[in-house]
Amino acid sequence: MLDIGPLEFVALVVLAVLVFGPDKLPKVIRDVSQFIRKVREFSDNAKEDIRSELGPEFKDFEFEDLNPKTFVRKHVMDSDEFGLKEIRNGFDLRKEMAEVADVVNGRESDSPQGSSGASGTTPPSLSKGDSSTPDLLRKREEPSREERPPFDSDAT
Repeated sequence: MLDIGPLEFVALVVLAVLVFGPDKLPKVIRDVSQFIRKVREFSDNAKEDIRSELGPEFKDFEFEDLNPKTFVRKHVMDSDEFGLKEIRNGFDLRKEMAEVADVVNGRESDSPQGSSGASGTTPPSLSKGDSSTPDLLRKREEPSREERPPFDSDAT
């Protein structure tokens, strides 16, 4: 009900009793419900007038389709015109994340492609001969004085 919790609802009822008083509260509730009923009736009449003015070619027109989320869900996600269902079904996020975690942790995955996914190569940290986890605390080899350090244009 409009994303209102039970405690909030009780607080609204207590506040309404305090503001309007127990004598006027039933009349206020009746007036508010009549107002809501009239607004709904006005909205339904306006929708029917628009449908009748659009003509017979728009007899299946739904005003909910004007919501962008509903429009995309109905016309793009539900239709397989672009082959999206095949792509969506072919992508398994849990499997991909497990493969990445295995590579990062230095474990062999159970997939037939190996631990590194589609490339088929082992990561450089594991190709040194030992299959244990890489030593991240070991210092890298110092480049010789003649060798220039790599240039990173994004870092400057």
